[in-house]
Amino acid sequence: MANSPQFVSNRIDVPDSIDEINELFYRRGWTDGLPIVPPTEERVAQMLSGTSRNPQDILGAMPPRWGEATVEKVAINAVMAGCLASYMPVVITAIEALLEPEFNLYAIQATTHPVAPLVLINGPIRKQLGANSGYNVFGQGTRCNATVGRAIRLVLINVGGGIHGKLDRATHGQPSKYTFCIAENEEQSPWSPFHVDRGFAPSVSTVTVGGFENPYNINDHSSDDATGLLTTIAGSMTHQGSNDILYQYVHSEIMVVIGPEHASTIANSGYSKADVRRYLFENARVTKGSFSERHQKERFPNFMPGDLIPVATNEERILIVVAGGAGKHSMCCPSFGMTHSVTKEIKP
Repeated sequence: MANSPQFVSNRIDVPDSIDEINELFYRRGWTDGLPIVPPTEERVAQMLSGTSRNPQDILGAMPPRWGEATVEKVAINAVMAGCLASYMPVVITAIEALLEPEFNLYAIQATTHPVAPLVLINGPIRKQLGANSGYNVFGQGTRCNATVGRAIRLVLINVGGGIHGKLDRATHGQPSKYTFCIAENEEQSPWSPFHVDRGFAPSVSTVTVGGFENPYNINDHSSDDATGLLTTIAGSMTHQGSNDILYQYVHSEIMVVIGPEHASTIANSGYSKADVRRYLFENARVTKGSFSERHQKERFPNFMPGDLIPVATNEERILIVVAGGAGKHSMCCPSFGMTHSVTKEIKP
């Protein structure tokens, strides 16, 4: 391919064969293991048309390899992931959020924990891009969710060096390390959207990134008031192996994704989102005695033998999002612990 003054990334000559291109990228460790869309110069130029940013703008150095994350490199990986050009502002903003110090990307990229960056989209851009906030919100089937999350993973691999077994040392990993992107179901939420809680106007579109484990299901088809439902949710949030409990000293976060039906039941009992956080903080706890003696001494020396250990150090560390379709289910996403979520406004 001929050089263009618009781009500075290296060119490689490859056979005009989708199979051979994918084999080459796979052998060189440039993929997530799935087939990619070849990032030709033409496709990258088209991807860059979705942003007003200069291709050579540097978003930051991405750990643990500390490669420079330029807008052009983000576009290359967005092409590989199958994104549309209109998704670029979301991907760029998510990358900028990942590089904020409080997110602690170095640790997330290199830890033995299975953590993956979860991307949460809020505001009008959800509808503009067709992001899924309803049925199967964490699952397959929506191009925006699938490819935005995948583009971020490919950037983490190709710019940050998060290659499994090398700089990515996750003991087991988790399926959300392929893609992990949802939108909030603001229309069916009885409360203010998540980004409004973070100080943004409802009309502003934002991206939030947080370091979380795979979501797990919370089923309650019986409770018909807030206390009953929140008792189930609080009990589901706690287990002895949780990083949220183990890393109390860093004020870890935990995200509770409440289904619209559960949210409606809770709100109909007169509970605000602040009430929900307070209830969960006070009740999502594990007895110190349920841990081994050595574990109690090493991790919880400041707690008395009969104390209940909270899943978070304060109620503000419990993040409440409403998402999903009809059904009496909610989800919980435990945190890596040593990370804080970041919310940024999406700009062209």
